[in-house]
Amino acid sequence: MLKSFVILVISFISLIIAAQQQHDTAMLLIDIQEFYFDPGKSPLAGNVEASEKAVQLLAYFRGNDMPVIHVMHKGGGDIHENVRPLPGEKVFIKEEVSCFRGTDLNEYLETKGIHTLVIAGMMTHMCVEAAVRAAADLGYNCILIHDACATKDLEYGGEIVRAHDVQLSTLNTLRAYAKIQSTNDFLAKP
Repeated sequence: MLKSFVILVISFISLIIAAQQQHDTAMLLIDIQEFYFDPGKSPLAGNVEASEKAVQLLAYFRGNDMPVIHVMHKGGGDIHENVRPLPGEKVFIKEEVSCFRGTDLNEYLETKGIHTLVIAGMMTHMCVEAAVRAAADLGYNCILIHDACATKDLEYGGEIVRAHDVQLSTLNTLRAYAKIQSTNDFLAKP
C-alpha cells in the first residue's frame, strides 16, 4: 500500500514538472525561408529533410499548445510552406545574423516566461549558431535539434568545406552552449 502511494506521488510530481517545462519552453524556428530552397539563390544541403523534421517538431509544439516563434531574415522570401506560421504564432523579422540583435525577441521571451528554447533552422553555421550562442549568453536553456537544421558547402582559401563537415563542426562547437538532440530523441522524451 505504501509502495503504491509513493509511486502515485512520484508520478504526480513528474506530471507537474513536465507541465511546468512545457509552460516555459518555446520552439524557435530560424530562417526556414524560400531563399534556402530556391536553386537560383542559396539552396542548402538537406534543406527539405531538415524542414520535414521541423514539421514534426511543430506538430509536437502545436499539439501541446506550446509557444512557436518564427524568425525571418529580411529579404529571404516567405517562410517555407512546410513550416508556415499559424495565426497567433509570433514572427520576428531580423536584419542581422542573430535573431536577438535588433529585435525585441528577448523581451518577448521574458514576458512569456520562457526559459528553454528548442531551436532549429537554416543555416546551422550562421543564423542558427548565432541564435544558440546569444540565447545561452542571455541565460536560456537551449536544445538544438541537429537534424532540423541545414547548411551548405563553404569555400575558404580556395578550398571547399563540404556541408556535412560544416554541420558537424558547428554542432561540435555548439555543445558548449546547447544540448544537441535529434528530432526523434527530443520527441521521445517523457
